[in-house]
Amino acid sequence: MADPVLTFAPRTDKKAVELDLVFAPKFDEHGLIVAIAQDADSGEVLMVAYMNEESLRQTITLGEAVYFSRSRQQLWHKGATSGHTQVVERILTDCDQDALVLKVRQKGPGCCHAGYRSCFYRNIQEPGDPVTLGQEIAEQSYDPEAVYHK
Repeated sequence: MADPVLTFAPRTDKKAVELDLVFAPKFDEHGLIVAIAQDADSGEVLMVAYMNEESLRQTITLGEAVYFSRSRQQLWHKGATSGHTQVVERILTDCDQDALVLKVRQKGPGCCHAGYRSCFYRNIQEPGDPVTLGQEIAEQSYDPEAVYHK
């Protein structure tokens, strides 16, 4: 017997979307919804990605983060290449259900393809011409060339 297909509620009533306990995600004109991955314990923001309906269904079913790669135009099971998967503890949605926060447990040393534990490893410095960046996270947590064979 095949697994049942997860369905999402229709977005027919604004009050229902905002107040009822029915999941009716709002995908944009490209069929995507923003998904913020956050460390389940520390609250550190690890990355921002997008999901389409299929990747959201797979994430809920698998319990691991599956995103939609806008550059490759395909599903992207986080960690399929690197082994640095994200186990999803909870998924939160905002009031109008057009953004998601995934509370995850990051497996492996990091989630960023540049070798850092978080994609947010830099910060904006004082205004200048041009504006410059500083290091928020000083050290890479793994060697991306070794992991991705670049």
